Amino acid sequence: MSRIVIFGAGGRVGRAAVAEAVGRGHRVTAVVRDPAKYPELDGISGVTVVSGDATDADAVARVAAGHDAAINASVRLDVPSETYFTAAARALVTGLNAAGVGRLLVLGIATTLETAPGVRLMDDPEFPEQYRTFAQGHVAEFDLLTAEAAPLDWLMVVPPMDLTADAPTTGRYVTAVGAVTGTGRISHPDLAAALLDEIDAPKHHAAQLAVSH
Repeated sequence: MSRIVIFGAGGRVGRAAVAEAVGRGHRVTAVVRDPAKYPELDGISGVTVVSGDATDADAVARVAAGHDAAINASVRLDVPSETYFTAAARALVTGLNAAGVGRLLVLGIATTLETAPGVRLMDDPEFPEQYRTFAQGHVAEFDLLTAEAAPLDWLMVVPPMDLTADAPTTGRYVTAVGAVTGTGRISHPDLAAALLDEIDAPKHHAAQLAVSH
């Protein structure tokens, strides 16, 4: 049994990760901005819900102390993408290293993946500029983790374009490093399984790991 701290535990991916972790017998600290908004998390055996901010290194260190691994599923749509994701990455690196947490998984976005060597989805001239701007936040996050995360063992897990409640849960998934793979769909539970597999038995490190059905 491990102790896992999940930032952004109130979102769809965060909740799925909480459920998957608890189902595997792990103890979970679910970090949200306002615990009062998530009474359903507080009622799950093995879950402790706390208030926290993934962009505050001191807060990260405080809530992560005593944990074995961390997942960041948080996002802020009211803050510029690059500002938020780089701030979170830097705070997580600083806070988790201070707390002695060994493993970090962060969520990426499919548009940063390559469709051919050196060609990303977001590089298409017809790709909408507002989406490119958002994707650039994850590019900057990845670059920051690459440059500054050591000695933290980290991985960016990237779901496909179609991450919706309509995708079937199959119990299976395929992966590729840095490149588009699979059907382009995955369910939240199957994505959560991929995240927890990389905590229970890490196979990939310091890379973008694309996950899809």
